[in-house]
Amino acid sequence: MGIAAFDEATFAGTARFDNVTFGQARFRLATFTGHAGFSRAASAGIVGFGEATFSSTAFFGGATFGGDAWFGGAAFGGHAWFGGVTFTGNAGFGEAMFRGTAGFGRTMFTGAAGFTRTTFTGHAGFGEATFTGPAEFGDARFAGDAGFARTTFTGPTCFGGAAVAGTATFSGAIFLANVPLLGPLVCGETVDVSGALFEAPVTMEVAAQHLSCARTRWKSTATLRLRYATVDLTDAVLSSPVAVTAMPAPFSTTAGKASDEGMLCGHDPDVRVVSIRGVDAAHLVLAGTDLSACLFVGTFHLDQLRLEGRCTFARTPSGIHWRHKIWPCRWARRRTVAEEHHWRALMAGNPAPPRGWQSSPHHPDPGLAPGLDDVAAIYRQLRKTFEDGKNEPGAADFYYGEMEMRRHNRAGTPAGERGLLWAYWLISGYGLRASRALACLGVAMAVTVLTLVLWGLPTNAPMPHSVGSLTGGTIALTTESPDPVLTGPMYQRLTAQRAESAARVVVNSVVFRSSGQYLTTTGTFIEMASRILEPVLLALAVLAVRSRVKR
Repeated sequence: MGIAAFDEATFAGTARFDNVTFGQARFRLATFTGHAGFSRAASAGIVGFGEATFSSTAFFGGATFGGDAWFGGAAFGGHAWFGGVTFTGNAGFGEAMFRGTAGFGRTMFTGAAGFTRTTFTGHAGFGEATFTGPAEFGDARFAGDAGFARTTFTGPTCFGGAAVAGTATFSGAIFLANVPLLGPLVCGETVDVSGALFEAPVTMEVAAQHLSCARTRWKSTATLRLRYATVDLTDAVLSSPVAVTAMPAPFSTTAGKASDEGMLCGHDPDVRVVSIRGVDAAHLVLAGTDLSACLFVGTFHLDQLRLEGRCTFARTPSGIHWRHKIWPCRWARRRTVAEEHHWRALMAGNPAPPRGWQSSPHHPDPGLAPGLDDVAAIYRQLRKTFEDGKNEPGAADFYYGEMEMRRHNRAGTPAGERGLLWAYWLISGYGLRASRALACLGVAMAVTVLTLVLWGLPTNAPMPHSVGSLTGGTIALTTESPDPVLTGPMYQRLTAQRAESAARVVVNSVVFRSSGQYLTTTGTFIEMASRILEPVLLALAVLAVRSRVKR
């Protein structure tokens, strides 16, 4: 149980120390040319493999290190297996090199676990490992995948400056300690924290193509500062406020330098949230994210979602389109949700997205498409979110979307109500399209002028007619106004003078004023209809302008 010193020793063949018990052991600068076996070995004191070289497989499965174990600067040319190992003291792998697979599955780290500036060329697996003390992976390099599935981090955890070329998997992992800053972590593919549990406050800084947070549980506050990532929050459990923030500039490492994002070169640095289904949005804050493909159906308390900064939504298709290959049409430019895109793509009946509407992943399966009632509810709740944020123009877009869904909903909207919605849409775009309301007002005024010229203005203004009687020096006069008379053929009625008179009548009717013009009986009814309809169109135009400029 003394000190076993093998410093700078060379083991040309297989070196087996299986089931050996050491007091202390030193293998500093040792070279293992063949297989190195330390299966179920045990040590009571310090064991040092600093700068040792393992040219072939190194197997430490089931070993127990009672004291500190140092592998700093060691080079593992083959596979290195530490599965089921127990490190009672500190475990130091700083600046070690793993060229093959590094297996630390079900390993127990009771003390500090140091992997600072460690390089993993192959797959690195820490599945179901337990880190009771600090877990240091600062500036570590993973050329392949990094697996931390179902790993338990009881102590502080650091991945500052770490880089993973493949996928970093933390699915089912448990973070029990307060993690002030998890990252910055740069990942070439996906960071998967689905099903993970964060018991204490955490701040994550991640630059990756994808971030999967499906069924992730946050028991305390969390801030996700992201770049490049496409984020999936499906069924995530938020017990406290969680903020997803898009960062405009690269993260800074602990040394004050910008993180190296070279593996993400060529990708869009914007952050896209693709799903918050099943999430309690009352605890969710989205800042500066792209929501153009985000799925909202099934979200709870969506009206309490907080949107900060510039959050973008999908837009309607631009340009002129042909309806039924006959009628040209142009979609009103507005913000939309992905579910409306999916519904319209499905209704077109084409296997490909029609006219710029984006289809869902399940297109064209109607059983998986959202219902119009669901989409209308999404628009209604998001409208409240924008109204609470004092963003009236944004709220107007979602009001328009809600009305669109109600107008097309044959099952949930009564026929009479749908008829009113069609008229409301046609004449003013639900009170949000000033140009449409003004165009309708202009058409209505022109039609009114024409009808008054043809049937409303009399040929000549009627002159008062007086009838009198003289009886014993007393004169009694009765004044009568004869009914206006319209005579003559149609072509004689179309004159500039009559058009001017008709225009005055119509302009006065727009502002609820009587023109005082003598009119025929038909003209009187025309003026009455004009005084009802045209002020309404003018009011709708004013309302539309106000909704676009109000802040």
